[in-house]
Formats: sequence, C-alpha cells, structure tokens
Amino acid sequence: MTAVSETSVSTRRVLIVMPALNEQASVASVIGQVKAALPETDVLVVDDGSVDETARLARAAGAQVARLAVNLGVGGAMRTGFRYAVAHGYDVVVQVDSDGQHDPEEVASLLRGLDQADIVIGSRFAGKGSYKASGPRKYAMVALSLVFSRLAGRKITDVTSGFKAMGPKAIRLFAAYYPAEYLGDTVESLVMAIRAKLVIAEVPVLMRERTGGIPSHSPVKSAVYLSRAGLALLLALVRRRPSVDSSDAA
Repeated sequence: MTAVSETSVSTRRVLIVMPALNEQASVASVIGQVKAALPETDVLVVDDGSVDETARLARAAGAQVARLAVNLGVGGAMRTGFRYAVAHGYDVVVQVDSDGQHDPEEVASLLRGLDQADIVIGSRFAGKGSYKASGPRKYAMVALSLVFSRLAGRKITDVTSGFKAMGPKAIRLFAAYYPAEYLGDTVESLVMAIRAKLVIAEVPVLMRERTGGIPSHSPVKSAVYLSRAGLALLLALVRRRPSVDSSDAA
C-alpha cells in the first residue's frame, strides 16, 4: 500500500467523537486536553441520554454536541458520530472516551497508522505501559486476540479497545451500520471491517485512570465477561448485517 505523505496527513479533516453518559465530572477537562493536543481537529460529544450536565459543560468547553433522547450505548453513540462525519465531509474519525482514560497526546500515533491502514486500534497490550487485565476479562481478551489475529491476517492484541482512528472507508462502512449491542462496537464492528476487506492495524498506547464517572463494568459483569465476549463473537460470525463492501466504501 502506498504511504500517505506528511502533507496529505496534515490536510485530513479529523473529527474526535466522544460518547458520553453522565460524564459531567470529566468531559470539559478531556475536551480541553483534546484541543490543546490537536488544535486543528473538531470535537463532537455524543450525549448518550445523560441526566446530568454533560451536554451543557461540553458545549461550554467548545465541542459540538449531539444529544440522544435515550441511552443507546457506545455503539449507538458512535453510529451517530459516523453519520455526522459523513454529512460534514470528515476524512478521519477518532473515538476518544470522555472519562479521561484515553490520552489525546496518543492520537497523533493513531493518525500516522492510517497511512497504512483503514482502522488503527490503540492497544494497551502492544508494549507500551503496564496495563494488565485479570480474571475472566484477561482470558476473554487472549481468546479474542487469537481469533481476530487469524481472521485479520495480522496480530491484534486489543480487540476491545475503544481508542481507535478510522479512515474514509471505515467511516462509510460504519455510518451505514454500526452495531449497538454489548461488545458490538468492538467485536462485531471488527468482524464487519474484516469482511469488507479493510486493513486493521494497532499502535501501542498508554491508558490512564478514569478522571470521573462510573466504570461501565462492575465486578458482576467482569465475572460473566468471558461468556458474553464469546457469544458476541459467535453472533458476529454467524449473522449477516447490512453492510458496505470494500468497493462501495472506497
């Protein structure tokens, strides 16, 4: 694949999409960090049915805000972001969590990865930092890594990472349909991308502790994570979703 020049990279229109559910404690700070690290990019906060001040604080911090009437989950919020990107002519969408775990300083390495790929995953397990999973979550991640590495034809260590950059083909694919079920935004979306013959790559990133909000996975959820991850993968492999193939997405 021909590498994209640095000049071309600098002219890409990049949209940071931040799904947010009741993140009033952190959303303004994260937007400020994004704007400081990436002053040429635009930020869209998708307020996923929050009942706090998330939307107001996001607007005050300088972001565009799309408010969903009900909570659709990360997948539903990101689908809104992809459709916004298509409607407004963006070349790249970068998913950044609004809870502060994703360091905006790492986005530049994700964007460089798009020189050779359609989707670049920020991996917690690719050699940078000391992030470690434990218990059922660890076993699920190892199993998913083995399966997806085989499906994609290259090593993928962090299937469930929500820190990703996506180029034009992926944006069009995911704007047409993006899974909203539990783990669909990670597991099933990657199956869709592989079926559409999109190139998936990883870059190592550091993950930070949450600066606010409530963790989405409780100890009870962690206990059943392995079985649910396996079920999500099985459903993704056996069912056919409305999709866009690689020629349509080009």
